[in-house]
Amino acid sequence: MLARIRKSAEEKDQGFTLIELLVVIIIIGILAAIAIPVFLNQREKGFKADMKSALKNMATAIESAATETGGDYTGFDTAALEANEGFQYSDTLTPTVVSADGAGYCLSVSDSRLDGGATLFYYDSDVGAPSETACT
Repeated sequence: MLARIRKSAEEKDQGFTLIELLVVIIIIGILAAIAIPVFLNQREKGFKADMKSALKNMATAIESAATETGGDYTGFDTAALEANEGFQYSDTLTPTVVSADGAGYCLSVSDSRLDGGATLFYYDSDVGAPSETACT
C-alpha cells in the first residue's frame, strides 16, 4: 500500500493544468468586474462631497462678509469672497454666486470631474444645506 502511494507521488507532475489556470483567470475577472464599478462610484461620492464642502465654505464666507454690510448680500461674487474672506476651493470646481440680494443668496458649484461639469449643487440661504435642487 505504501509503495503504491509513493510510486504515484513520484510519477505525478507538480504543475497546474491549463483548465485550472483558466478558472483562476475567470475568477479574477469576475472579481474585477465587481470591484471596478464600486471603486468608480466611491470616487464620484468623493467629488460630490468636495462640491458640498466648497458650498458650505462659500456660504460661511458670504455670511461673514455680510456682517460688515448689515446682513445685505447684494454685490457679492466669487472673486470678492476669494479676495476679502479667504474663500478657497479645488481647481476642478467652478463656484458661482447665482443671486445675492438683501433677502438672501443662492450659490452653485460644478465639478469638471463629473460629467464634464454638468452636475451642479446649490446652496440656498433659506434652506441652509447643499442640494441638487436649484434655488427658488
